[in-house]
Amino acid sequence: MSDLTRTDDLFFNRAGMERGRVESLTDDALKGADDGELYLEYNQSEAVVFDDGQLKNASFDTSQGFGLRAVSGEVTGYSHASELSEEAIRRAGETVKTVHAGKGGTLAAPPPGTNAQLYVDDNPLSLVEFETKVKLLADMDAYARSKDERVAQVSASLTGSWQAVQVLRPDGVRAGDIRPLVRLNIQIMAAQGERMETGSYGTGGRVGYEEYLKLETWKKAVDEALRLALVNLESVPAPAGEMDVVLGPGWPGILLHEAIGHGLEGDFNRKKTSAFSGLLGERVASPGVTVIDDGTIADRRGSLTIDDEGTPAQKTVLIEDGILKGYMQDRMNARLMGVESTGNGRRQSYAHAPIPRMTNTYMPAGDRDPEEILKSVKKGLYATNFGGGQVDITSGKFVFTCTEAYMVEDGKITAPVKGATLIGNGPDVLTRVSMIGNDMELDPGVGTCGKDGQGVPCGVGQPTIRIDGLTVGGTAA
Repeated sequence: MSDLTRTDDLFFNRAGMERGRVESLTDDALKGADDGELYLEYNQSEAVVFDDGQLKNASFDTSQGFGLRAVSGEVTGYSHASELSEEAIRRAGETVKTVHAGKGGTLAAPPPGTNAQLYVDDNPLSLVEFETKVKLLADMDAYARSKDERVAQVSASLTGSWQAVQVLRPDGVRAGDIRPLVRLNIQIMAAQGERMETGSYGTGGRVGYEEYLKLETWKKAVDEALRLALVNLESVPAPAGEMDVVLGPGWPGILLHEAIGHGLEGDFNRKKTSAFSGLLGERVASPGVTVIDDGTIADRRGSLTIDDEGTPAQKTVLIEDGILKGYMQDRMNARLMGVESTGNGRRQSYAHAPIPRMTNTYMPAGDRDPEEILKSVKKGLYATNFGGGQVDITSGKFVFTCTEAYMVEDGKITAPVKGATLIGNGPDVLTRVSMIGNDMELDPGVGTCGKDGQGVPCGVGQPTIRIDGLTVGGTAA
């Protein structure tokens, strides 16, 4: 059964709506608009939390609703409701008509046909018993405590969601998608004397729970969180100053996502508020630096069969060998800039209008051995894990907190450090990349991207890279 057929059952048969009448209401609401769509969504989500040796919280939520959007020029009319009914859609239509009243817009061409399915459409929430989920978290807790007597507290959680969406356009084009998403997380606090430090690890993707019930999967998560907690127990205050920085593979690509990726989204560049505005075809990074956004990687957290406007996700080269090649586009910004949508129109839920967002953003591998990169550093920092950060899109300036970092002295990794922050400018950092490793990794599947008050799942990745002369903020006296 296709996703379109399955979503028809959810949105029309179960909701008591007749598809032909809903299509007619959509046509009427958007007649004369330049673009727009009716977005239908049904979502189930759950979370199970095990903390301090006991089940602490269990929740299950079901939500549904629609968002109706009309676009006229740069103006958007958007109305949404949690009620799935023909009458609610009719009322929403009266609201969005106001943005194109009296205008004779030409409806933009519909999205092309959809991709092949990129992930399973089974509902992970209904395939595994609740008791099995609780036992998994209890086993993780017991295993962590058995590994080291310094373990003082363990918190583990398992979350999942099953989202069904359908996009209807006034030209009769429809697209549907069913999106599973799961995530396993663990945080461990270790104590030694009066000192206490934490370590955490998470993993997830657009798959079922079965992968995370496997012994090797959840034990790896526990081992990694404990390793990081114990490393932090031995950490010393980070030094400050300008130094060469080596970023490890995988999750450190979050710096690429935040400091550079957002600046390559279409809306910021159409409005000329990005540090990358007007630079298409120009060199913006060191030779060898390529940046790609790819929503078509199977089972990944940031992947989408279609985006939230019905456009198939795709692989978009943003920077190639240091040259800026393009931006990530939704339909409205692409139309206003005279280009095609790249399948990056995303929204948090039916209550939000779509905007350009990243999917899985990464830097491909280079040809240098990671050990060679580390050996090239006389005195610097090796950062392998990041927490929060702040970025100014217009200037490109950023500040990122390292949650795992080490000093590098004479080409060797030495003491772990605590309190290190990386301070710089996104476009400038791209020009300071001097070595690119051959060990590209994608993150374990934990990213959530925030923009304009909306959060959506995303992925990042990169190989080991060396950045010359980056400012490091530290806590050493």
